[in-house]
Amino acid sequence: MPKAHSPRKGSLAFRPRMRARRINCRVRNWPGYSKPSLLGFAGYKAGMLHFIYNEDLAVSPNKGKEVAMAGTLIEVPPMLVFGVRVLKKTPYGLKILGDYCVKDAAILKKAGVRDAKPIDELDKVKGEVAEVRVLALTNPALTTIGKKTHDCVEIGVGGDNIEKQVEYAKGLLGKEVEVDEAFSKGDYVDIIGVTKGKGWQGVIKRFGIAIQRPKATNKRRHLGNLGSWHPPFVEYSIAQAGQMGYHKRTTLNNVIVDIGPADKLKQNGGLLHYGVVKNKYVLVKGSIPGTKKRLIKLRRALRKPAAKRELKVTFMSKAM
Repeated sequence: MPKAHSPRKGSLAFRPRMRARRINCRVRNWPGYSKPSLLGFAGYKAGMLHFIYNEDLAVSPNKGKEVAMAGTLIEVPPMLVFGVRVLKKTPYGLKILGDYCVKDAAILKKAGVRDAKPIDELDKVKGEVAEVRVLALTNPALTTIGKKTHDCVEIGVGGDNIEKQVEYAKGLLGKEVEVDEAFSKGDYVDIIGVTKGKGWQGVIKRFGIAIQRPKATNKRRHLGNLGSWHPPFVEYSIAQAGQMGYHKRTTLNNVIVDIGPADKLKQNGGLLHYGVVKNKYVLVKGSIPGTKKRLIKLRRALRKPAAKRELKVTFMSKAM
């Protein structure tokens, strides 16, 4: 007998399933944080490894045992802060009040900024400021991925009040910052990136619908029907073939297992399809979106649990 009911295949939450506009995708929200610090960072996905840690979570069935877990390496070369972006509240949401940059023409040329406001003018609009962010450049030339062009990223700034946020951001201007300015071991982070592209795929692979029996119109990997007679058009919710992958995705509450220099890694000639990790790295528990060498953004978790969770790692495998 057929099933009386089957839940729909494929989530409607991710419609439209279209290609991301750019790899350097936007981060639309930043969490509140009382300490003056950076709320995010950017790096490049290097590869995966596995590690063993002692489980100390009281509610875990593996409490007191050694657990093997996969982890993802992100190489995080230092970033150069070249500007401070301030936003104001309007009836239509937050709007940019101004970008206030360093005076160094060489840095501004790298960032592609032409008409930069000097940082001295920021004090004139301080009363209107609702949020403070910094503008920074990644430095892929320090890595082995073969890319020289800088990625310009916007990073939120933490602090009790606007005054502290502005002073902290101004103090970073023109300086190189490391990942330690934003995160430490045990922090929960959200990972934002673009997934691996699969191109045009059929309805079975794209949505996981049922495969038809052999006598169903002499085909198996096809859709049974395109919906009801009325309304007399194909609805957007019907599963059909199309683009799969290369979507912007955010994974929540990833634990930072380790942050350290490249010397700590067992690389043995480099990582497959990536090369040698030369700069600091962040090891995140589990998998993250994207291919190797792709730009990855880390953000302090929006919905994090109450406490940090520092894993006691006893073994780390060779990076792959």
